Amino acid sequence: MGLAEGLELIRAGEYFAAHEELEDEWRAAPAEERDFLQGLVHVAVAWYQSGRDNRVGCERQLEKATRRLGPYAPAHRGVDVARLLASVAAAAAVVKSSSLELPPPRV
Repeated sequence: MGLAEGLELIRAGEYFAAHEELEDEWRAAPAEERDFLQGLVHVAVAWYQSGRDNRVGCERQLEKATRRLGPYAPAHRGVDVARLLASVAAAAAVVKSSSLELPPPRV
């Protein structure tokens, strides 16, 4: 459960469930892991907000994901953070172009 389950839920497009799973993991994590896990929560919530047509919410979550995950690049705990950050940047460009049709995050 925890991180692995949260990542699988993101891959499956189950963003709300991923957020819940990762948030539980984040709350129980040691301090040095919290930003990483919060960054993953922000990824899940960004894609969830895009599905709800909430441009501002999506944009804010993408910004937070970038800020929190950046220090963990290129990889952390088996996650290709650099690739995920590239997905977040691509999503931010889509949102900036006034669309919320995001490609799936590469996590």
